[in-house]
Amino acid sequence: MTEQVNSRKGKTLSRRRFLKQGSKGLAASALAFPYVSSRNVLGANSLLNIAAVGAGGKGAVDTGYCGAIGQNMVALCDVDQNRAAATFAKFPKARRFTDFRRMFDQMSGEIDAVTVSTPDHNHVHPAVRAMHEGKHVYVQKPLTHTVQESRLLARLARETGVVTQMGNQGHCQPDSRRLVELIRHGVLGDVSEIHTWTDRPIWPQALDRPQGSKAVPPTLDWDQWIGPAPKRPYNDGYAPFKWRGWWDFGTGALGDMACHNLDMSFWALGLQDPVSVEAKAETYHPESPPQDCEITWLFPGKQPGQTIKLVWHDGGRKPSEKLAGPAALNTTNGTIIVGSKDTLAIPYCWGPGSFTSGATMADYDNIVPQSIPRVAGAAKDHDQAHHLEWINACRGQGEALSHFGFAAPMTEALLLGNVALRARQKIEWNASQMRITNCEKANTFVRKQYRKGWELPA
Repeated sequence: MTEQVNSRKGKTLSRRRFLKQGSKGLAASALAFPYVSSRNVLGANSLLNIAAVGAGGKGAVDTGYCGAIGQNMVALCDVDQNRAAATFAKFPKARRFTDFRRMFDQMSGEIDAVTVSTPDHNHVHPAVRAMHEGKHVYVQKPLTHTVQESRLLARLARETGVVTQMGNQGHCQPDSRRLVELIRHGVLGDVSEIHTWTDRPIWPQALDRPQGSKAVPPTLDWDQWIGPAPKRPYNDGYAPFKWRGWWDFGTGALGDMACHNLDMSFWALGLQDPVSVEAKAETYHPESPPQDCEITWLFPGKQPGQTIKLVWHDGGRKPSEKLAGPAALNTTNGTIIVGSKDTLAIPYCWGPGSFTSGATMADYDNIVPQSIPRVAGAAKDHDQAHHLEWINACRGQGEALSHFGFAAPMTEALLLGNVALRARQKIEWNASQMRITNCEKANTFVRKQYRKGWELPA
């Protein structure tokens, strides 16, 4: 019998078609799974049955927002029982798991949607399984750990038709949406360059691997925490917080903040598929990102031969004051977008901006119409609104606008910055072939080898 995946848009993906398209070798994998239909009772007034993969840390935030909106948290999966304890207490009726695979095996028919709020290296596996089983998914930023994983999630989103959202909550901020409308309308003219900066990293980086091992805390399932990554002894220099500073688990400062800081630029300008990426750093450690760096992407512009330069600064680096004046740089995170008519300075990851010409956002109220939907309550709490937009879309109301059709290509482009850092040279990117054309070594960082038993579909 051929089982079908139900979706909000009525699309279906048969198990037979999936096996034909991309599951070579999957039968021996820990991710071998059948299709299980969703409950398929969702409507405008329906409550979602939500499962969380990652219930402590950022997972506590995501589950908290879903619960505050009034949804049913039916399952909580976390490898660290101590870190997730407060969430367990908050949702005492939810079943508890340490292995998301067992959660799906036992509860798939009861689950409508899944949040994934784990370290970066553990994003893709629960997301893939959820999507193949017809579950709507909300995955924290950066969407994936590698470029290839972003391609995979984008494809699965198209094929399964489930509702998707990446956790870059500024995408729902009403001032950010207004600035996207203004930029698209042309108030900046032709954009030639973008600069963004962050105060990250706020965790150790530029590290060599710790020697020896430490006792695994009794409340931590270290094997599940490692997941698809190469096995190594436990050390508190990895978990629970410092994992971002290791290539095997995190994506450094870029992965932490670029999906916030640069979301508006990618959205407004339609940035996608850079032609080249170059990175500069003072130090190099093969297992850990540098303490500070500067990364430059070149994107195709709207006109033939036109390019848009995008520059990332972290670890205390900032762009030149000449771009927008010293006041514009007096923030821990920010972005400057330079156009032929005007320059826009955004003093944080999202929200309102100022124009170097002296114009204000209000000056365009009667000139540039609103074209992007706003979410109720977003002005007060855009984080909760971002979750609400996803939940509403799962119930057939509107669209989640940081869906994987947008979020995956943005994540892919940004993660190429880390590829350039690790390759230690300028890379030239062929997006259609998903290949770096001038440095064979760099292609080894576009994808990764998974630990035995954690293989993914092709």
